[in-house]
Amino acid sequence: MSNVAWGLVVLVGLLHAWFMVLEMFLWTRPAGLKTFRNTPERAEATRVLAANQGLYNGFLAAGLFYSTITGSREFALFFLVCVVIAGLYGAWSVSRRIFYVQALPALIAIAAFCLAR
Repeated sequence: MSNVAWGLVVLVGLLHAWFMVLEMFLWTRPAGLKTFRNTPERAEATRVLAANQGLYNGFLAAGLFYSTITGSREFALFFLVCVVIAGLYGAWSVSRRIFYVQALPALIAIAAFCLAR
């Protein structure tokens, strides 16, 4: 079960790396516009904010990958909890869809760690 938990950490890390790419580099392009259901005008007006948000997603991904490389459960759990909190806030403030895309995968990874004990 431990390998499943670590695999889920990598999956959540890959998701956040992809969120970083979407928000930092593709925000005003077709992939970003479609993903975030944005208009070109609104995307252009919020480009800097999205890039900043993307940077934070990159930090979450880096922490999750680092925890996997070092094998630190505590580090993995810390960053997974950060992802859950960010996902819950996003679901509350922006769209419920964020819960399923961001928080739920992290919650499943946390559960896998708990079951692996």
